[in-house]
Amino acid sequence: MKNVNWFVVLAGVAVGCAALLLTFFGNPANMGFCIACFERDIAGALSLHSAKAVQYVRPEIIGLVLGAFIMSLASKEFRAKTGSAPATRFVLGALVMIGALVFLGCPLRMVIRLGGGDASALSGLVGFIVGIGIGVFFLNKGFSLKRAYDSSKAEGAMLPIVMLGLLLLFIIAPALFQLSKAGPGSMHAPLFLSFGIALIVGVLAQKARLCMVGGIRDVMIFSDFKLLYGFIAIFVTILLGNLVLGSFRFGFTGQPIAHSSTIWNVLGMVIVGWGSVLLGGCPLRQLILAGTGNGDSAVTVFGMIAGAALAHNFALAGSPDAVKAGVLKVGGIGPHGQAAVIICLVALLIVSFVNIPKEAQNNG
Repeated sequence: MKNVNWFVVLAGVAVGCAALLLTFFGNPANMGFCIACFERDIAGALSLHSAKAVQYVRPEIIGLVLGAFIMSLASKEFRAKTGSAPATRFVLGALVMIGALVFLGCPLRMVIRLGGGDASALSGLVGFIVGIGIGVFFLNKGFSLKRAYDSSKAEGAMLPIVMLGLLLLFIIAPALFQLSKAGPGSMHAPLFLSFGIALIVGVLAQKARLCMVGGIRDVMIFSDFKLLYGFIAIFVTILLGNLVLGSFRFGFTGQPIAHSSTIWNVLGMVIVGWGSVLLGGCPLRQLILAGTGNGDSAVTVFGMIAGAALAHNFALAGSPDAVKAGVLKVGGIGPHGQAAVIICLVALLIVSFVNIPKEAQNNG
């Protein structure tokens, strides 16, 4: 294992431990960390959607951005840049979020669900790999959102400043926000514990370049497994932790905040994998990049929050399996969500084609 980057592995173990700790102290089961779910909760807290069960200012998102910001300043890696197709990135961020909420989780939560015994997440993993493969196909065809340009430090620090302001406002005046009284949004670890843990994870993720999509993409393109080992380390840590804590529950149905509608799990994560490759990183990576001065990633984050609002305002998100009167009711998505999945796939296809240079199209 001479090509293993042990810092990436260490960072993966740290993320796994953080997820276990956050769940132990109050976060929903199999959801110690979920970028998509937590950004959705923030959207709800800001009254961007009215789904009462998923509204909370998640300090984990804020901590990840600020941790990456602090680490990039300390290591002199902070670089303010922007201008790489921001409108397209906003739309792609929204598409990725809709796909994630169809599946009920981002790539990070997919790994956490697998480590908790949720076998329905295997279909999501299949879709995720297929989506990355489609994205890699278009990268090989010459897909590009063009280069970014240096910008002011104030521009690069905008998302960290917004996140810090959001945290302070939540601490000082929590009554300004919509907060769930029941459901996943009401389940959370103590605020400062969540923030502190996420701050550490943000530092490590910035230094290790952790990316769920990047791990599989680099294997496909370069036969490089370095980032993938971080992915595996998260899974192994979560699996062992759940076995030790007695919280491992293997099964395809009835898992916490998950549905077993296979086809929509697959297609939801195809959208996430494909869109994330076009963006250059998974939802976690977008937060970390935004913390290091990347204004385009900040736009992507805002796009994901907008996508979360769309998903819940227009009934696009998945609903979990439920047991009523002893009978399992399989969740999934309704007709609006099914139509949205098809629209998202078509939109990704259009974005993929129109951003291939004409000379590359002619040569292809």
